[in-house]
This record gives sequence, C-alpha cells and structure tokens, in this order.
Amino acid sequence: MEFRTAFHIAFRTLGRNKLRTALTMLGIMIGIGAVICTVAIGQGGQQMVQQQFASLGENMIWVQAGGRNVNGVRTGYGATKTLTPDDAKAIRAGVPHVTGFSPDVDGHIQVVYQGANWYTMYRGVSPDYFQVRNWPVVQGAAFTQQDVDTHANVCILGHTVQEQLFASDNPLGKTIRMGKQTCRVIGLLKAKGQSPGGFDQDDLIVIPYTTAMHKITGISWIHNAYFSVDSIANLDSAEEGMERLLRQRHHLRPAEDDDFNIRHPADIAAAREKTSETFTMMLGSVASVSLLVGGIGIMNIMLVSVTERTREIGVRMAIGATEHDVRTQFLIEALALSLIGGFIGIIFGIGMSAGVSQLLNWPTAISSLAIGAAVLFAAGIGVIFGYYPARKAASLDPIEALRYE
Repeated sequence: MEFRTAFHIAFRTLGRNKLRTALTMLGIMIGIGAVICTVAIGQGGQQMVQQQFASLGENMIWVQAGGRNVNGVRTGYGATKTLTPDDAKAIRAGVPHVTGFSPDVDGHIQVVYQGANWYTMYRGVSPDYFQVRNWPVVQGAAFTQQDVDTHANVCILGHTVQEQLFASDNPLGKTIRMGKQTCRVIGLLKAKGQSPGGFDQDDLIVIPYTTAMHKITGISWIHNAYFSVDSIANLDSAEEGMERLLRQRHHLRPAEDDDFNIRHPADIAAAREKTSETFTMMLGSVASVSLLVGGIGIMNIMLVSVTERTREIGVRMAIGATEHDVRTQFLIEALALSLIGGFIGIIFGIGMSAGVSQLLNWPTAISSLAIGAAVLFAAGIGVIFGYYPARKAASLDPIEALRYE
C-alpha cells in the first residue's frame, strides 16, 4: 500500500468522528504546547541571566576586602582594611592579561538638589571603571585622572538618581550636595536596569575614589577593586596571579586564610544557568506527563477503532490486503493523530510563550531545536502507542472478522 493512499484513508477515517479525533489529540496538543512553553521560559531566563552578567563588564574580575579569623571568630566580608589602591596598581602592573583596573570605595549617602533629596549609593572609582564595567557615559564626560589626583568634587549620576533629583531638567553643570560635600554633575550614565541580584544598578552616583576616601569616608583602604582581562579564556590564570600577588603583599603565611575574596561574573553566571537548566528540565519533565497521557489516549481510541472496524478489516484481507498493509494503515492513522495534535500543540505553545512574556514581563525564547524535538516526540508517540492496536488489527483472522457483527 502506498503511503499517500494510506494517509488519504487515514484522514478520511479520522474525519468521520471529528469530536472523538479532537478529544484524542487534546492530550498531545497540551503536552507539546506545555513542553515548548516551559523550554521557552527556561531559555528566556538563561538569556536574561547572560545579558545581566554581560552588563557587569567584559571579562571582569573583582577583588573584595574579605574577613579574618580573629581568635576563633570569623569576621564578615569587607571587615579587613588591608586592601589598598596600591594593591590594585600592583595587580595591574604585575599580573599578565589585566588590561584595566579601578579601586572602589562605596557606601550610601543622602544627596540633595534644591527641594529634592534622595538616599542613594555612591561609588568612588577611577576613570578605568567605565571601561571595566562596560558602562558608558551617555551625556557629558567621565572624570579624568587629574580629577582623581586632585580629589575633585565631581560626580556622574545614574539614571534613577537623575530622575529623582532633576526629573526632566538637565543636570549637567548643576551642583548637588552629598552629605557635607558639594559636587558638580559632569556626566550621566547609561541606564542599566536591575542587576542579577535584583537591585537597581542605576540608583548610583559615581565619584573619584580619592574623593570618596578622603572627603566622605576618611579611610585609607578600599572596599573592592575591579579588573578587566583581555580574554575570558585568561580569567582563571589572571585570578590565580592576583591571589598569589595579594597574599605576598599582605604577608600571609601558607596556613593563613585570604583576607580578600576574588570573584568574576562568569562563575556566578554558570551557576545560575545550571540552576535555570535544572529548573527547565524539571518543568519539561512534568509537562511530558501530558504527552504520556496523550499517547495512552491514542492507544485507547485506536483499540476502539479496531473493534469498530473489525468487519472492514476482514473485507480488506479477503480481497488481498496483507497483514503488513493493515498494520501500516493503523500505524499511519495513529501517526496522523499524533502529528496533527503535535503541530497544533506547537502553535499553542508559541502562543502560551507570548502570553507569559506579556503577562509576567518575563523574556521567552522559542527554540527551533525544541520545535523539531516536539515534532519527533509527537511522531514517536504515534508510532509507539499505535503499534499495539495496529498489531492487533493485523493479527485478526479474516474469516472471524467477516463474521463479526
């Protein structure tokens, strides 16, 4: 029997009982749609994590002042005062593959402009900070090394601070008050939105780190240091070089713990992506149960069809149809049921993905691989769950089948 003829007969047979056919395909439709939607949500989440960490900086490593074990008591992160601007300069000069660096002194402060005030975060950095963090100044200009050397009272505003203090006014050239210091606005940062940790990155004022050290905090050490590396492939070797150099500069004995912490976004991004992948696989597995239910529905309806068409099967065998022909005919009917349900399920899944993206403001990414896999799954379910009914139909005795009422 030609496949074209078999498919024509299959569609004509399925069309006789449209409601039953539609209800049989429902399980496959829901299963395929749910799998595509969950994969789209998971992949959208992974892309969002990648974009958020890319916004932190290209191939960035940051060194954070750490804690120490003092008389058996572990102090928290940032409790040490041993990380200095000279450490950052030594790393830039002595560790291969490091292309830029910025010391960092940060904290929170009240800022005021005329009748508006806002409690925000300040970050004291060097001019390299904007390149290391991949964070351009979109209006005005960044401060210079001369501003750092002279402890200049200049600042660059994040988008949130700009909106809170100035609304629609142009802040460039205006003077604001930061705590007890006045500061002239010389630039505006590009808006970045939320960080991977969920806080507003734009709620920030950037100033020279020397200004932060000597005029705001009154300290001689730094809280963090940011470094850019020439290639992501060199992150690990650069990190090892930083650790060796800092331990040497801080005179730490082999048995002593580090008094600093070294991190880079690639590690955290990999961990988050792994978590997202696991979550997507879990949701996909749950959604796959619908496919199993749909497959059982196909088997059930095909067994009913074999029973209803027993006399028809006997007539076909009597006029020359072989067991292979009968088995192929019922397999193709099961395959047609599954594929039609699968294609409708793909459309349903794409629609659900778009709905989730609109309602929950969550990015989704439709994968061509997921759609291809869905088609293969649908075909596989049709063949697997249709085989037993097809085999049962092919094994009927023609004489007994002709006698069936």
